[in-house]
Amino acid sequence: MVSPATDRPDAPLVQALPWLKQPLVQALASARSHALLVQGPAGVGQFDLALLLAQAWLCENRQADGSACGDCASCHLFLSHTHPDFLLLLPDALREQLGWALDADVGRDGEPKASKTKPSREIKIDAVRAMLSFSQATSARGRAKVVVVYPAEALNTVAANALLKTLEEPAGLLRFVLASSAPQALLPTIRSRCQPLPLGLPERAASLTWLKQQGVEGAEVLLDAAGGRPQEARDWFEAGLRAAAWQQLPQRVARGEAQALTDWPQPRAIDALQRLCHDLIRRSHGAAPSYFPAEALPTPKLSAPLHSWDEALRRAARHAEHPLNAGLLMESLVAQGQQALRDAMPRRT
Repeated sequence: MVSPATDRPDAPLVQALPWLKQPLVQALASARSHALLVQGPAGVGQFDLALLLAQAWLCENRQADGSACGDCASCHLFLSHTHPDFLLLLPDALREQLGWALDADVGRDGEPKASKTKPSREIKIDAVRAMLSFSQATSARGRAKVVVVYPAEALNTVAANALLKTLEEPAGLLRFVLASSAPQALLPTIRSRCQPLPLGLPERAASLTWLKQQGVEGAEVLLDAAGGRPQEARDWFEAGLRAAAWQQLPQRVARGEAQALTDWPQPRAIDALQRLCHDLIRRSHGAAPSYFPAEALPTPKLSAPLHSWDEALRRAARHAEHPLNAGLLMESLVAQGQQALRDAMPRRT
């Protein structure tokens, strides 16, 4: 399988996400712990940076800056997802999406096998037990053994406690990279045993250049819509979101047009409404919007009705993956937004 960040399996990830070059070199130079915690917003390359670190530690012919050469036998094994000294702990629900489906999950035709059960979004204890066996075995190539955990907040309680024991007393040259967009959700004892590695938003110019190279139209609008997160902006575009539709969303909600979000996955539709509500509240206080162009938004005078809508959206977001009736829920949320806007706008005399 090919990593989603690249077009071919042997292409260095750092070429696909150039803004990771500096954080990678800094991390390799400053790593003092056997466990690193890559933390920051989602959609900026956390997973890719974790893989780059793992590849560098396993590389048999590192470059002068410590990064992987991409040409040695170890790098080829790593990039083909067959390195015997590398283990990835990943929820089943993300394996296909990230290009790391297990052989048992893929049929002879290369397509994912149908499953009667919904893939788990958690990293379960069975995966950590497999990691314990992996950690106790001798390194196949005589160098480090590396475990990447992504997203680390997906560890359920039992799995997190089992991982903690190995983090406290790693065997031999075992190294860990945990990546998380919600480090506060991790056990404090896990955080305390990892060296933090912050990964912030890339510079806007670099993000826009990359998005345009990916064929994303309306890159400026979609990058703002994604909060400056280039991978998220690309994913939205590939899922069918266009800049014009995003710019039209405020007016369509003001008209109560729930069909504007009919084709969106439920969690993403609610998230889009939350971003719209956030920007409207900012506008009501005289601040610049974060996600929408200013010219696409009305200027509310009152924020209280919008705060009420925000609370309704927060409640809906908690159950976004399992709505009782998705269509009715979106109609209700859009209708509440329409009413909130009416109540927040200045009265005409």
